Amino acid sequence: MYAIVEILGQQFKVQAGKKLYVHRMEEAEIGSQVEFDKVLLVDNDGSIAVGTPCVEGAKVICDVVGHIRGEKVIVFHKKRRKGYRKRTGHRQDFTELMIKEIVA
Repeated sequence: MYAIVEILGQQFKVQAGKKLYVHRMEEAEIGSQVEFDKVLLVDNDGSIAVGTPCVEGAKVICDVVGHIRGEKVIVFHKKRRKGYRKRTGHRQDFTELMIKEIVA
C-alpha cells in the first residue's frame, strides 16, 4: 500500500515503515505525531483511489524523528575575462519523518 501526499506544497510517494525527508517543519517537535490529510492518490494492492483533488477520509500519520541539515551545495558564479568569481554555499534544513500508517 502506498499513497501520494502533498506536504508543504510538494508531492511525495509514501509507504508505511519508510522514512521521508521534507523541508523543515518549524511547528513539529521531535517525538510528536503529525497527520497529513491532503492525500491525492491511494493504492491498496491494486485498488487505486484518485482524489478530485483529495481522497475523502484518507490521511497519513507520521512520527517526527528529528531535524537535520542536508549536504552543502556549492554555488559558483564566474564571468570570463573579467576577473569576477563568487563562491557561496547553501545547506537546506530538513525534517525527518517516519511513516506510521496510511488510513484510507
